[in-house]
Amino acid sequence: MNGFDGDTLALASALDAKMGLQLTEVSAERVVGRMPVEGNTQPTGLWHGGASCVLAETLASVAASVAVAPRAAYGVELNATHLRPGRSGWITGTATAVRIGRTLLTYNVELVDDEGRQICQARVTCMAPH
Repeated sequence: MNGFDGDTLALASALDAKMGLQLTEVSAERVVGRMPVEGNTQPTGLWHGGASCVLAETLASVAASVAVAPRAAYGVELNATHLRPGRSGWITGTATAVRIGRTLLTYNVELVDDEGRQICQARVTCMAPH
């Protein structure tokens, strides 16, 4: 998914493309997307915690931007707890709205591996300036 109604709101960035992000569901209340473990690992071959943070913030920022369109929103606070290593396949994230305000929007983001095991739990607050 590369845009919202053609060209109203860009939903993907160069970083997203580099990391292999695929968005599968997009709304202001919930965004689901996934990234491959391969290519997003630490030197040991495990899923990188930074990749979890990129995925979590991207999903929340996409949801927040949809909520405030045509304005854009971006992450201003990220809290991520890494719970287990990702080893192979895909990591799927689901961002769910906690609060959608006019300028501040907060999302819980759960990342799971292909077996449904939770890899990371994050909370992201986004800002949508006027």
